[in-house]
Amino acid sequence: MSASTTRPLRHSVRDVARLAGVSVATVSNVMNRPDVVTAATQQRVQAAMDQLGFVRNLAAAQLRGSQSPSVGVVVLDVGNPFFTDVARGIEDRVAEDGGMVSICSTDEIGEKEARHLRMLQEQGARGILVIPSGAKLRHLEAIARRGTPVVLLDRASRSVDLCAAAVDDVRGGELAAAHLLGHGHRRIAFLNGPSSIRQCVDRRRGAARAVRAAGLDPDDVLVDIEASSPKADGADPAIELLLEWPRPPTAIMCVNDLLAIGALRALLHRGLRVPADVAIVGYDDIEFVSLISVPLTTVRQPKYQLGYTAADLLLSETQPDHRHRQVLLQPELVVRASTGIARPHPANDDLVSM
Repeated sequence: MSASTTRPLRHSVRDVARLAGVSVATVSNVMNRPDVVTAATQQRVQAAMDQLGFVRNLAAAQLRGSQSPSVGVVVLDVGNPFFTDVARGIEDRVAEDGGMVSICSTDEIGEKEARHLRMLQEQGARGILVIPSGAKLRHLEAIARRGTPVVLLDRASRSVDLCAAAVDDVRGGELAAAHLLGHGHRRIAFLNGPSSIRQCVDRRRGAARAVRAAGLDPDDVLVDIEASSPKADGADPAIELLLEWPRPPTAIMCVNDLLAIGALRALLHRGLRVPADVAIVGYDDIEFVSLISVPLTTVRQPKYQLGYTAADLLLSETQPDHRHRQVLLQPELVVRASTGIARPHPANDDLVSM
């Protein structure tokens, strides 16, 4: 937790004009009608903008200096049902403060994230909630220093310069793996996403921690396989591959519910029974996983609370006594039919095959 900080003011068009030695009208032309300005003048004005860290504030220009009511939300995939409740929590908290929300997806592409962040700054967003597409945060810290508050969403951070609201994914992975171990499984496939996503890494760490706590070796119990996509259709190639292994798993732990649904569909399509042949655990507890043909055991994240808390942190950034905080919410296991009834532990060298 850092000491109270004073939020710097945005540099104005007048500041740019003064530094570049031109009129305010010339700076306006560079931004809006560059064809009427010489190349040399454009370069001089752009150099002044870069030196000041100036970001064009379209909203301020349109509203004649009033603050934009919009909060930007930059997520990996707005189509993922996980974000529905998260977005609702954000929207409700921002609405309490008289604001509105703009949501966009990065598809885990750094260039798209950069473009969205730039546009939100240009539009004078009141602040930005962001799930980073990569591990580095320096660009987000730079945005905050330029005067646009930034809060990490669903991502913990060691940075003292950014607030963050996240769920304890290590604990969530531990809950899921401990549940499968308690049902006697000693060969567990971990259907994961890319290691560039912190949640994927943390959930795998939690699973390994549960295995070690049971007195077993994660290298013997957990079999890692990366899905081609974090969506349901990304599970099918992985299921095809793992069923060809000499010692196929008796359980599959999925990094999210969409992959778990895809894995369930792929297994049933191949004539396997869930959970009699293979047990499945998902992650997120999105709305409809209790309604599918085999209701899904999963790790429930407090999605609405996550969104509401992150938005509350963002809005508190404008308070004079604000201190950056890291809020870590706790997940819980929800047991349904996809893991069945607990069974006795087989001996470590007596692995159950399908």
